[in-house]
Amino acid sequence: MAIYSYDMLRTFQVVAQNLSMTRAALQLNQSKGSVSYQIKTLEQQLGFALFERANARLHLTSEGRRLLQVSQVSLDQIDQEIEGLRYKEPAPLTIALQTYFLTRWLSPRLMRFTAAHPEIGLRFVPLNFIGEMESIDADISICWAKQGMIDAPHERLFACPACPTGNSNIADRVREEGLDNVILSTPLLLDSSESKGWQDWFDLAGLDFSQSQKGLSVADSNSRVQAVIDGQGIALWDQLVTPEVNSGHLQYLSDIWLDEYGYYVHANEGGVENKALKLFLDWLIVESRVS
Repeated sequence: MAIYSYDMLRTFQVVAQNLSMTRAALQLNQSKGSVSYQIKTLEQQLGFALFERANARLHLTSEGRRLLQVSQVSLDQIDQEIEGLRYKEPAPLTIALQTYFLTRWLSPRLMRFTAAHPEIGLRFVPLNFIGEMESIDADISICWAKQGMIDAPHERLFACPACPTGNSNIADRVREEGLDNVILSTPLLLDSSESKGWQDWFDLAGLDFSQSQKGLSVADSNSRVQAVIDGQGIALWDQLVTPEVNSGHLQYLSDIWLDEYGYYVHANEGGVENKALKLFLDWLIVESRVS
């Protein structure tokens, strides 16, 4: 397949539009000789004439008219594609995390990052449990866990212990009946995982997890907070529900806390050379240390 010079085709366009080598040379900021040479070379490559002279004026041949028609569309499209590639907006960073963490911890701080780096776009997708960290298509994943639960390389952002949490009605029952009786007779609200956090808490409390009542499985963490407020059961919540505790909508039901748990971040290994990813990760770690 023949490949013709973009520059020569563009020169042909300008000559065809002006029907003058002199005017085309001025427009292209080239010598008339250079323009004439390019047209002659292009005609030789094509195997047919593009122009003919009549009465000291240039006229397009029938082949020249057809080529002009095609080249105007094709070359303009090439120009647009080149511009699009040159000034292509970088893809936003995709961050997978629990909606609970996004709304309660990250979002209130996020304007500091976007103000410092307005050129970096961010896209958030829900991460409902630890098992999704390696499979989800994200540049960065953030999840509540403890050391050893995450197989992929990770770093702890900050400790955030959790304990059983319920609404005021369940808290009243705990005071009347005792925590052990209530927690074994009340549905536990779970995420989509294997309830590792609940198992660890039952072990710490000296209770048999297999005797507990499994309740709703609510994948979305913010919806699970609301389910607890609505009295649908008991859930493990950390200190990020402090606003609901202070307002009386929720109460911590135990003094036994999962102290080993906190928020961990995992960066996609394929993105280590991504400058935007590194900037966001560095900012995230600094924020976690000062908050």
